[in-house]
Amino acid sequence: MTSAPSTARELGEVLHPIARRLFTGRTISSGKLGVLVYLSTHGRATASTLATVQTVSHQAIATAVRELEALGLVLRTPDSEDRRRVWVEVTDAGRARLLEERAVGQDWLARALAERLTDEERAVLDEALPVLRKLAAAGSAE
Repeated sequence: MTSAPSTARELGEVLHPIARRLFTGRTISSGKLGVLVYLSTHGRATASTLATVQTVSHQAIATAVRELEALGLVLRTPDSEDRRRVWVEVTDAGRARLLEERAVGQDWLARALAERLTDEERAVLDEALPVLRKLAAAGSAE
């Protein structure tokens, strides 16, 4: 049985080029995509919530939200009861752009899975997905 540090090192070495290839060709930074993903999944949120979820400063989120708003991908709306609070929500254009950005690497990955792996190897990956999701959830919870 391998040690956790050894597995961590090897997993990082294996995932890095895959992640790099998945993100090649995207036109929006991963941070801004994270904002769009969060808003698409959870609905409107405040900048404070987005900063916490994305683990970045309030200033960084404010900048990202302004840039996404300038692109028409999010909309900022003052709260009707508390004028100090501003809600950020994804627009239809933002949802469409998110799908486009995600598709960039997905096409490559689908082809690579089909062309380079056997049916048995794809089945092994399918079985590993719950474990990888658990790791991903641990990463986003920290």
